[in-house]
Amino acid sequence: MQAQPFPLTETPRPRRLLVINPNTNPGVTEKIRNEAAKVVAPGTQVTVVNPVSGPFSIETSEHRDDAVPRVISLVRDMLAQRYDAFAFGCFDDIALFETRAIAGVPVVGTCEAGIAAARTMAGRFGIITTVHSAVPGIHALLARYGASDICTVRAAGIGVAAAAGSDGEAERRILMTIREAIQQDGAEAILLGSGGLTGRAADLERHFGIPVIDGVAAAIKMAEGIASLRGLNDIGAEV
Repeated sequence: MQAQPFPLTETPRPRRLLVINPNTNPGVTEKIRNEAAKVVAPGTQVTVVNPVSGPFSIETSEHRDDAVPRVISLVRDMLAQRYDAFAFGCFDDIALFETRAIAGVPVVGTCEAGIAAARTMAGRFGIITTVHSAVPGIHALLARYGASDICTVRAAGIGVAAAAGSDGEAERRILMTIREAIQQDGAEAILLGSGGLTGRAADLERHFGIPVIDGVAAAIKMAEGIASLRGLNDIGAEV
């Protein structure tokens, strides 16, 4: 019997992603934009934005409280542009669940995507973040996502803006904190727990010789993948 060819289907249209940096630091937004360009497939269209006003860095509960309504307002303003998926470029997963309630498309957070990626690479991993005040919130997210028993959290004791810059002392603290996570906590992989660390994964992985996951890149790639799956489902429904 001659094999039957698969039926021809319409080529999926390019996916359109919106990536939101919840702080107003243009340097962090640019790092996210550069990382998105590296990880998405050819043809995927990515728009990276941040609120026009609000905290320059999100490092305290007050910063978070200030940022959330501004992010939700930004999301509402962008809904009419009909993006296929949203991703957030902040490890606190700020406004993630509120956005899911109104977006009508997949919405992916940096922390949840980073944890999902780290689980595929190691039985135990460490999250490295910037300020110490971020640690309790990250522990709460680990509990929510069911990863508290396989992950530790360490802060380098630097600000988000310093992490995004080229400060020599910030670099020393980042390297020292990762080394402690490996040597003292038994981390078999490292998850970068701040938008300010976006774009650093490849260099740090070469330096330490273990997997290093960029949570922002993981969120963008997951959002793209899920949007593509939904697009294929739409085509299948039309054939």
